[in-house]
Amino acid sequence: MSTPAGDRDPGLQPERTRLAWRRTTLSGTVAAVLAAKAALHTGKGVGLAAVAVSSLLWLGFLALAHLRIHTLATAAPARPPRLTARHAAGATLCTIALAVCALALLF
Repeated sequence: MSTPAGDRDPGLQPERTRLAWRRTTLSGTVAAVLAAKAALHTGKGVGLAAVAVSSLLWLGFLALAHLRIHTLATAAPARPPRLTARHAAGATLCTIALAVCALALLF
């Protein structure tokens, strides 16, 4: 029995995707807090700068994740729009830059 192209049962996939964005945001939050703790403990100038930059990057990723979570929640019965290349690139760049800030804190 086939369904028309307009009717779609998304199942739990949108909910799993929303939860994945939330988990990723939570892990970024933990990493930013631990970076701040490490920088304050060592008191290096480079460490404090890395914490400031990583905090800004975390806020940027948080904004992107919130936008995607909201988009997935509002398009519940229908197919949600795809993640734009701009948002995907932003999330990727924030993640890579946070890793670079972590390396700066280690050395």
